[in-house]
Amino acid sequence: MLPFKLVYREEYYLPIGRHVFPSSKYRLIHRYLLDQGVISEDDLLAPEPASDDDVLLVHTPMYVHKLKTGTLSAREELELEVPYSKELVEAFWLQAGGSILAANRALNDRVCVHLGGGFHHAFTDHGEGFCVLNDIAIAIRRMQKDNRIVRAMTVDCDVHQGNGTAAIFGNAQEPFPPPPAWSAGLTMPRKPAYMKQAQFGDVFTISLQQENNYPLWKPPSSIDVNLPDGTNDDEYLAWLEKAVASALEQFEPDLLVYVAGADPYYEDQLGGLALTLDGLRKRDELVFRFARNNSIPVMATLAGGYAQRLEDTIRIHANTVIAAKHIFK
Repeated sequence: MLPFKLVYREEYYLPIGRHVFPSSKYRLIHRYLLDQGVISEDDLLAPEPASDDDVLLVHTPMYVHKLKTGTLSAREELELEVPYSKELVEAFWLQAGGSILAANRALNDRVCVHLGGGFHHAFTDHGEGFCVLNDIAIAIRRMQKDNRIVRAMTVDCDVHQGNGTAAIFGNAQEPFPPPPAWSAGLTMPRKPAYMKQAQFGDVFTISLQQENNYPLWKPPSSIDVNLPDGTNDDEYLAWLEKAVASALEQFEPDLLVYVAGADPYYEDQLGGLALTLDGLRKRDELVFRFARNNSIPVMATLAGGYAQRLEDTIRIHANTVIAAKHIFK
């Protein structure tokens, strides 16, 4: 048995048909972990959907109404980049409930992994980039509402910046920057990574992302690490360690939410970094070790993963569970 619980339900599936987002991955990760003997069915907790009140802790009443009644505008549906349906909305309510359960359980057990979630591109009033609801923000606000935590920290290791999460928690004291030069079709030269820091309130957000990638406009996180194309394992791990160490010198969270994207992988279709399977496993271990060594409860979610071979995405996500098992054994 695991020394912690996993949150998962067989109904985890996004009804989006053939798509670059492999919506079957949740079931495949679950099956892989069972087949490899990493977990047993006793390790699993099944969530219930988030309530509308939970969702409204983050999202605007108008946006929630549109989702529930199928009255999104054509532009709003296009921004989702997944086909709208009633079943899609139900799936996102369920995954938000999963992140709430995982956060709550992490506070009890020190660690919990959600085999779903991580939809960090959803803003308060609209969805973007395959993300309808921001389950990360919903889980944090629910824990705060229940007085289980006061302060939280997010460590977002998806290849794409968590723009919705950054905007929701309002770390920026400055307007969005103008479009960079490469948006006009210019090639962005490789240059050293750099770390930018903004203000922060009750949630400290860290995001490591490929700079020359979606989203075009990146609202400031508390710490943004903008990585050049082709960043490798050693470079990535050094920047991640520097960012988390710097954050913990400034901020004492009651909960750490780790967004474990699989798309920094070198063969990802929507990414341009160069991490290997081993590098991604070390990344997971680094985050979990920071949480353990600083006695911070940690909840991990999945996020993006679009490897050319689906089995690589499955293995990367499964390795996050294995890394947690190793660090918290």
